[in-house]
Amino acid sequence: MNDTTTLPSFWSRISLAFKVIGDAEFAARLNQPAVAPTPAPTPAPTAAPLREATPDAALQLLSLFQREARLIDFTQENLSAYSDADIGAAARVVHEGCAKVLREHFTIEPVRSEAEGSRVTLPEGFDAASVRLTGNVVGKTPFTGSLSHRGWRASSVRLPKLAEAHDAKVLAPAEVEL
Repeated sequence: MNDTTTLPSFWSRISLAFKVIGDAEFAARLNQPAVAPTPAPTPAPTAAPLREATPDAALQLLSLFQREARLIDFTQENLSAYSDADIGAAARVVHEGCAKVLREHFTIEPVRSEAEGSRVTLPEGFDAASVRLTGNVVGKTPFTGSLSHRGWRASSVRLPKLAEAHDAKVLAPAEVEL
């Protein structure tokens, strides 16, 4: 009870007792455990709305990797029957083709300019989308650690335009030799 609540008088309590004796539903309501008022829900933090990823661009890129590097063929092949030398030769072709696609359609730059292994300090407000902390992450900024990977960022993308009727789900058409 708080200080502003006044207690009922003796006669009010006697009247209430007779009401409880005479009204079973009223007595049942009084007999219910007190329920604390439900606090108003705390509004959730406002998050940036999610963008729908367009599958056509991803499928187009996968198609380019297949055309130039035979990437899908390579990953779908069971390699257990091949020697390491044969796999290495095939990997060289895939590597060269993938590198060609990346050079032609993207400008890719490192996120961090320092050499891997360098000591770096991340100040308060560093871009957490561009730098992932690993290891024993405790405390507050500034963080000082060793750069284990420079990261990669695409500064430009140059994918070819698709015809309206193009079916991007066909990554490589079947080939029939006549």
